[in-house]
Amino acid sequence: QVQLVESGGGLVQPGGSLRLSCVASVSSGRIHSIATMGWYRRTPGKQRELVATITSGGITNIADSVKGRFTISRDNAKNTVFLQMHGLKPEDTAVYECNLHQVILDYGSLIPDPWGQGTQVTVSS
Repeated sequence: QVQLVESGGGLVQPGGSLRLSCVASVSSGRIHSIATMGWYRRTPGKQRELVATITSGGITNIADSVKGRFTISRDNAKNTVFLQMHGLKPEDTAVYECNLHQVILDYGSLIPDPWGQGTQVTVSS
């Protein structure tokens, strides 16, 4: 019921920057609220790991591996979450996936946590 459209991935050199965006929408009705929005990443042979999350109140949780380099933010009016990445390193190369937790539609229905299809971030010289 909830669709996520991710964008912003690409190929950058070490030290470069990218901004990822994830826009949530529903085919019927409207989104009332999203408790938590976040970004995760995965690479071949590794489990998906948390990158950063942000609550509806603006409380953030950022992984130690990206702390100080990545910033997560959200636009509640547009049901959008962003991940601003600076000082990218080769080890940041991964598929970055958007996730929503506790999505409530306008009529009060709680939607199972949706995942985006992912956007590739490659950091290489």
